[in-house]
Amino acid sequence: MLEHNASTKHRSNTAGTDWAAHEFAHAQLPDPRLVKRLITLATDFAQHPTAPIPQACGSWDKTKAAYRFFDNDAVQPQDILAAHAQATLQRVRAHRIVLCAQDTTTLNYSTHPQTKGLGPISNNRDKTVGLLLHSTLALTPSGQPLGLLHAHAWARSRRRFGRSSHQRNRTPRAQKESQKWMDSFTACQAWAPQCPDTTLVNVADREGDLYDLFVQALTPTDAPPVHLLVRAQHDRQVAHPQKYLWDFLAAQRVSARLKIKVPRKDGQPGRLATLAIRFAPVTLRPPCLKEDQPPLTLWAVEAREVRPLKGATPICWRLLTTLPVETAEAAVEKVRWYAQRWQIEVIHKVLKSGCQVEQRQLETTARLQRVVMVDLIVAWRVLSLCKAARQTPDGLASDWLNGHEWRALWCYYHKQPRPPRRSPTLSQAVRWIAQLGGFLARRSDGEPGPIVVWRGLRELQTITAAWRRFGHE
Repeated sequence: MLEHNASTKHRSNTAGTDWAAHEFAHAQLPDPRLVKRLITLATDFAQHPTAPIPQACGSWDKTKAAYRFFDNDAVQPQDILAAHAQATLQRVRAHRIVLCAQDTTTLNYSTHPQTKGLGPISNNRDKTVGLLLHSTLALTPSGQPLGLLHAHAWARSRRRFGRSSHQRNRTPRAQKESQKWMDSFTACQAWAPQCPDTTLVNVADREGDLYDLFVQALTPTDAPPVHLLVRAQHDRQVAHPQKYLWDFLAAQRVSARLKIKVPRKDGQPGRLATLAIRFAPVTLRPPCLKEDQPPLTLWAVEAREVRPLKGATPICWRLLTTLPVETAEAAVEKVRWYAQRWQIEVIHKVLKSGCQVEQRQLETTARLQRVVMVDLIVAWRVLSLCKAARQTPDGLASDWLNGHEWRALWCYYHKQPRPPRRSPTLSQAVRWIAQLGGFLARRSDGEPGPIVVWRGLRELQTITAAWRRFGHE
């Protein structure tokens, strides 16, 4: 299927169907046959998006082998991810700065009452059940997804869910759900020594505004430092005349203005927003439950929308970072980096809408956790293809599609029996694929998104199979 471009500077020369072998060939599984099965599963899932496992596998023998793989307790979900993370690290090393965006999503399996071990994912603990998934996606500052460095899927405890704030405050940090943010940062710290020439920046939304996470990021280690960029949620006390963070940032002068594209969300149309940028070093006082802890010195950046459209929710990002922000250019850079965080939300959307991961019908959470890891990596490939088509439009489709695929695509689109010798550009091929998935390609439609590309890839496999069946080798 697709062939991933390892970076904008280093193109892969392997055939399209070899992508799964590249990602999983070094998986540390107990038996080499399990590695081969993992490669086959990832290839089948990618070639048949939205299909149930039997349809994706294509035969009864392969379907049985797939269910045996997901039922194998010797196969740990983290072992599946670790092989892909190593391949991701190869791509990470090609860049000076890499953003590691982390976020949580819920996977709803309420319609699968036979699945054992699910936990509550909403306040309706008895009826709305499923898994939580926390992922960390490596991105270039321009937004090219390089792969996943960390992911964990788990079921909440029904007994612990819904406890009072007093009970949660008395719970050790390692047993709290917020530990997931620190686990992501710890994973990045573990990878940092393997890419010493790359600066890793862990990026988190407001839920990651944790005093302990900042402490972890500021604690010196022997390894290369991993930096932190977090959108502040709490109006923390500061050691400044203004006393609180919001007032402190509002008191700073505007140092720059920045225009960003705001995507369509929650029924509001997309728009071009102008942000006023303020920044300053800041010293945060410890929270009341940690009064014995020292204050933390960080850098703060505020990006506030100027003259928002009527009815639109105005943007106001208050960012805290361990990176020095000494100039207006550096402050604008951090805002741009934070704006790339939304891509972790996109990959979760592709996982659910494209991979149909919530439709996977397996009997235990352990089996679901294994299939989630495979689907998550496949979802990354689709998002990566879409971004590559935008960032390197003049690249060749043959860097991503195997020879049969791009030739069949060209012949189908042009209604010609013979393809050209030279591959079309990546941008052209992705638009043709998206049109197979329902993209209208009107001048006002912009670039196709991952969902229509996902649908188009499913159609492309059918077209390619027919093209080959009728002798076009």
